Amino acid sequence: MEKQKILIVDDEPDILEFMQYNLEKEGFEVFMASSGKQAIKIAKDEQPDLIILDVMMPGMDGIETCRELRSDARFRDTIIAFLTARNEDYSQIAGFESGADDYIAKPIKPRVLVSRIKALLKRSGHNTPDPVTEIGGLIIDRNTYTLTKNGKELFLPKKEFELLAFLASKPGKVFNRDEILNRVWGNEVVVGDRTIDVHIRRLREKVGDKTIRTIKGVGYKFEE
Repeated sequence: MEKQKILIVDDEPDILEFMQYNLEKEGFEVFMASSGKQAIKIAKDEQPDLIILDVMMPGMDGIETCRELRSDARFRDTIIAFLTARNEDYSQIAGFESGADDYIAKPIKPRVLVSRIKALLKRSGHNTPDPVTEIGGLIIDRNTYTLTKNGKELFLPKKEFELLAFLASKPGKVFNRDEILNRVWGNEVVVGDRTIDVHIRRLREKVGDKTIRTIKGVGYKFEE
């Protein structure tokens, strides 16, 4: 079986060595970069399954590196997580808005690191979502546009169903408002943030308040 590739980007050699050792021990193929520019070159050459970016780097920082990667079609679906000692809300918001899938705070224990990486690879994947998703007591059938909750079939308006199916396609991933608008409403009549809020509120009334979580200043995610 082909090894999954992970690219680690950090300007601290000790961090790179620590992560390389623990991830290679778990069977991953690990590549390392100490700058944003070097990371982009390695990413283009190796096409990693997951990229871990330090936010605070000299020159091109992690946010800028993530934006540049996401602007390249080859990396639009690549899993990107930020690794940083900074816990301020604004840095996390900037990270998610630049296209990151998750946020890992330093320092982190080896077992926790490996567990987070495996969870990211498992939940994100790269394949087309299964037409039928069973999660958290819900059965979401994209073929028939039907939702079943605890054995009872519910009928949702088309946009509510598409919004639920989109969020549930990657449980735990935070989707920002632009992603939601582009995927669910696309090039249809221009809608605003209020439209998303109203649809989220209606979905929560039907599937439960704890199913869809608001990440303040960023967007929403589906909780398993």
